[in-house]
Amino acid sequence: MTSPTTGTRPRVYLDWNATTPPLPAALDAMMHAARTAWANPASVHGDGRAARKYVEDARTELAALTGYEARDVVLTSGGTEANNLALRSAFAIGEGGVLVTSRVEHPSVVRVAEALAREGACTVRWLAVEAGGMVSLADLEAALAEGQVKLVAVQAVNQETGAIQPVADAIALAHVRGAKVHVDAVQAFGRVSTSYIFGADTLAIASHKLRGPKGVGALVTKPGAKLHAYTFGGAQERGLRPGTADPVACAGFAVALRHAHEGPARYQAIAKMRDRLEAALAGSSVRPAELRAQTRAPHVSSLLFPGWEGPELVAAMDLEGVSVSSGSACSAGTSEPSPVVSALVGERARSAVRVSLGEGTTEDDVSYAIEAFTRVLARATS
Repeated sequence: MTSPTTGTRPRVYLDWNATTPPLPAALDAMMHAARTAWANPASVHGDGRAARKYVEDARTELAALTGYEARDVVLTSGGTEANNLALRSAFAIGEGGVLVTSRVEHPSVVRVAEALAREGACTVRWLAVEAGGMVSLADLEAALAEGQVKLVAVQAVNQETGAIQPVADAIALAHVRGAKVHVDAVQAFGRVSTSYIFGADTLAIASHKLRGPKGVGALVTKPGAKLHAYTFGGAQERGLRPGTADPVACAGFAVALRHAHEGPARYQAIAKMRDRLEAALAGSSVRPAELRAQTRAPHVSSLLFPGWEGPELVAAMDLEGVSVSSGSACSAGTSEPSPVVSALVGERARSAVRVSLGEGTTEDDVSYAIEAFTRVLARATS
C-alpha cells in the first residue's frame, strides 16, 4: 500500500507492525459517530445512550473476534495500557510472587516487569530465549517448578521478528502449576490464526494494529479474572479504566474488528512477497538463524545490514520514499538498538532493520522497495 505522495511517486509503506492505515469503512463510521454520537456515553439520557451504543458495539465485536465474553472486555487506550493493567493487577495486593516473562516481549511488558521488581511487588524470572526468538519451554517448566509463579507473560507474535510463540504450550504448563497467563496478542489478531491463544487468562489487543483508529484497545479476560485499578476517578469500565470513553474511536474499532475475522487468510497471501524481498536482499543483508523463528508471521522480516546503522538505513530509505523501521515504534527516537534483536544477536542489532508488509502491500510496492534498497546499499560500496 502506498502512503501519501512525496515528489513524483507515492510512498511505499512497509511499517505495518508500527501501525496500519485505517480502513476507509472505519473512517466513515467514525465520521458518522462524530456527527451523531458526540455525547458522553456515561450519561443516562438519550444522547448519552446513543453514544454508549458505539462503545458497546466495540465490546461485542471484541468478544466475537477473541472468543471471550463481552462482559469480560475492558476497553483501554491501546495495547500498552492493557499490558500494564494485566501485569499490575497480578501483583497489586502485596502478596509478592514471581512473574515469568522474557526479554523479547514488547516494552510495555518488559518495562512494567522491571518496575514491579524495583517496587518490590514481585520477583521477575527472565526466560531463556532460543534461536529465532522463541521462548524456551524447557526453561518455562523449570521456572514453574521453582515455585511461587503467579503470572506468565508471553506474547503471541513478536513485533520485530514475527516469531509465533508457543502460547498454547505455555498456557498448559502454567495452568497445571496454578499460574495465570497473560498474552500480548496485539500483533496477532487479524494477521495469524489465534486459536492457540484461547485459554489465556488475560490478553491485550489494540485497534490501530487492525486498521482501526489509535487511542483504543482492550484487555480481555476469562470470567472471574481479578483486576485492580491503577488509575482512579470515575466508574467507567467497572472502575478499572476511569475516564470518558470515546464513542467515535469505538465506532472505527468495531469496523476493524469485523474486518479482522478474515485477516489471517489475507495475510497468508503476503508471505510470498515477504519471501521475495528477503531473497532479493540476501546478498546485502544477513538474516541469521537467531532472527528466523521456526514459526513466524507471514508479513515481517528483521534483517541485519553489516556496515550500516539501522537508523541511518531507515533514513536513507525514507528519502527514497519507502517507510521501514529499525525497531519497535514504542522505542523510536532513541539511539539504542532494538532490545529484542539485541537479546538475540548482541551488538549486531545496531544494523537491524524491520520490514513489515500488510494486506494493502502490492507486488509493485515490493519491487520498488527492492530497487530502493539496492540503490541505497550500493552507496556503501561506491
